[in-house]
Amino acid sequence: MARRMQGEHDDELQSAGGRVNDRAAAQTRDALERPALSDGDPDAALVARVGARDASAVRMLVARKLPRLLALATRMLGDRTEAEDVAQETFLRIWKQAPGWREGEARFDTWLHRVVLNLCYDRLRGRREEPVDVLPDVPDPQPEPATRAEARSRDARVRQALAALPARQREALVLQYYQEMSNVEAANLMGITVDALESLLARARRNLRAQLAGDSPSEDIR
Repeated sequence: MARRMQGEHDDELQSAGGRVNDRAAAQTRDALERPALSDGDPDAALVARVGARDASAVRMLVARKLPRLLALATRMLGDRTEAEDVAQETFLRIWKQAPGWREGEARFDTWLHRVVLNLCYDRLRGRREEPVDVLPDVPDPQPEPATRAEARSRDARVRQALAALPARQREALVLQYYQEMSNVEAANLMGITVDALESLLARARRNLRAQLAGDSPSEDIR
């Protein structure tokens, strides 16, 4: 319509003004959907919208958080199906608690990771200290190139070795190497000092290497 009305000056200005308004509205929506860059909680506004029962905010939060939460739970439990159950329960808790959520000492993301880890520990305790089962890879009927087969084999060995570690050591490794948290972030989430985390990581790496080499892990696993 704007092209047909190019000759009319007033309508041209009105159309331009509409485009500016549309662009401003889009920028506002983008600002709401992006994590904030300030020192405040980047998820606070989104969680507030979830608490107000905004369906689009729920979908946005799931899209933003689900991949990392699934990865965390899968590495902790060694079972994708159980990890999906943990993720579902986590988002149910968010739905229930979001109306009362207040930005405070802990960031929402820290609280979220803690919920996932606690749910994982509940499931690990429910196994009565039995070794964590690792689901075998489904055989591919098509022959694989040697490099791909070797990679799959290596990944399976790492998963098994990680699953055999004490849960606390596994948590430290998963947070730092798979969730890519800094030492400060991981220590804060685990409720320990950075020095204690570094000591825990050193034991975890030593035991992981022993597992991969086929040796028994050392006894200093607390």
